[in-house]
Amino acid sequence: MKNQNLHDQNLRNDSEFNFEEDDFLKAKRKGTGRWVIKHIFYKSNKYLMVLFFTLIILTSFFGSYIYVVFGKAIDTFPGGTSDQVVSYTFIVLFLGLGTPLAGLLARTFREIVAQRIERDVRREFYLSLLGKSQSFHDNQRIGDIMARATNDVRFLNFLISPALAMILDAVINLIMPIYLIGAEYRLELILIPIIFSVIFIVYLRKFLKKLAPPTIARRIAFGFMNTVLNESLSGIEVVKSMAQEEDSVEKYRDSAQSYRDAGVEQGDIQAKYLPILLLSVTVTLGLTITVFYDRAIISIGDILGIVGLLLRLRFPVNASIRSFLMVQEGMVGARRLLEIMNTKSEIYDSEDAISKEIGGTIKFEDVTFSYPGTQNKVLKKINFEVSEGQTVAIVGTTGSGKTTLTKLISRLYDVNTGRILIDGIDVRNYSLQSLRDQIAYIEQDIFIFSDSLFDNISFGRETSEEQVIAVAREAQAHQFIEDLPDMYQTEVGERGVQLSGGERQRVAIARAFLTEPKILILDDSSSAIDSETEERIQKAMFKILKGRTTFIITHRLSQIRWADLILVLSQGEIVNQGSHEYLLKNSEEYQKIFIKRFDKSLNELLGGE
Repeated sequence: MKNQNLHDQNLRNDSEFNFEEDDFLKAKRKGTGRWVIKHIFYKSNKYLMVLFFTLIILTSFFGSYIYVVFGKAIDTFPGGTSDQVVSYTFIVLFLGLGTPLAGLLARTFREIVAQRIERDVRREFYLSLLGKSQSFHDNQRIGDIMARATNDVRFLNFLISPALAMILDAVINLIMPIYLIGAEYRLELILIPIIFSVIFIVYLRKFLKKLAPPTIARRIAFGFMNTVLNESLSGIEVVKSMAQEEDSVEKYRDSAQSYRDAGVEQGDIQAKYLPILLLSVTVTLGLTITVFYDRAIISIGDILGIVGLLLRLRFPVNASIRSFLMVQEGMVGARRLLEIMNTKSEIYDSEDAISKEIGGTIKFEDVTFSYPGTQNKVLKKINFEVSEGQTVAIVGTTGSGKTTLTKLISRLYDVNTGRILIDGIDVRNYSLQSLRDQIAYIEQDIFIFSDSLFDNISFGRETSEEQVIAVAREAQAHQFIEDLPDMYQTEVGERGVQLSGGERQRVAIARAFLTEPKILILDDSSSAIDSETEERIQKAMFKILKGRTTFIITHRLSQIRWADLILVLSQGEIVNQGSHEYLLKNSEEYQKIFIKRFDKSLNELLGGE
């Protein structure tokens, strides 16, 4: 039981959430090779690999031995009996049919394993990404992550089928002719394929060493090219509005050029592949030696059989350049995937994490915070307390730390010093799933998924249409949704591109209402909503927010005035806190914000908006 707890703790250290038992955890930590091998022989894959290995041995034997049979048949047919002719005919027929049938089954089994590995790695990588902390995602380039999740995972499939399968097949086809020449003909003749094999293997090692750097450079260049493309398309409005199409094209051309240069270097190395020439020399040498042998020892049929077996070495030579290139790319892809997956999360559940319903009493005690990788203190010595069900308004100039403060509550980041208590318990002692499930966060930059409005509002929860419509009414979203052709089943496009800013915010508010959170955080969530709609939403909020602790980041006086507590932030510090009236009278920073914003005197502000 103790070992199991330690294993669970290790999983949590790698991920914010322990989604499921990670069967590949130990292998991931031991390196790329061990991780790939673990996937290849995972569960029933090992039985398929045994069948595959057996079948390729059989395929290679059938495909090689048929040359021996041809040679014997040629020697036998001129003076042979009809029984011998029939016998050799059936043997050739059996070997001729057996070779492709065994090969077909072998390819089927290897393809099943390859597809399973791609499926399992995609799932493993996706779960790993979901489990990484926010600070990890802040430092990643989306295009590069997408390149890893698509191409690098796909290359793992190719690593198994056909690459590793072809290498195994090539090794067996390298050994089988040597064995059959020694077993069926003169033992000294095996020196010809053995010398070829030694030279081939030595050269291949040097060849792969040269091939590795451009292969790695090509994968990195592809990730960067993907990043440039992703950023250009994601920011297409900015590109067009500022007429920067030419600059974007130039940037993409440079990244594509790097990818192309790495590919050219890779191709240049491949073009100097010498074993094909070496094979021709080997076959010629073999034919010359056998021709000059004593006719009493080696017949015409034997010569044809030996040459046929030497020609079987074509497969290792031709397959190796393609298969080893795919192995290189597959292993580079695997390393790039593990680079992400082995990055430990900075936030994870403690071993005795608590899962319980929270009330909503929140206390900040000497909280100081800097974003990971920086020394700049975004928040300094933050102290305040709010009771369950109260509403807190946070105001301050741009860059004062308002949004950062609210993100610490749900542990999107962890504090550097001090602590945050919810119901008297440090947030680090709560289960992340339990904590975040009871907190709803509506950001200023609303994210809408490329899905239907119904799915965006319900967002993975088992919800009836009546419930979705009810919260949409409260968020003042039902009216515009009713006017859409497919109403709640309307697809809104990527990031809700078919909706206006105000419509997106109302959908997000409806989504938050549906979760029935204990703590609700609104980060300037009504900035794109007109005053009339805002007033109707506020009326709904008064009803919805009863008994819920709410944080509002806003400069709208109409929202701030009814807050139970107002925090005034400046350069990461709380310079004052209290009610609206108290702060207008006693806080110079608060006065500056509203006198400047509304161009009114202090007396006018005290008298009303």
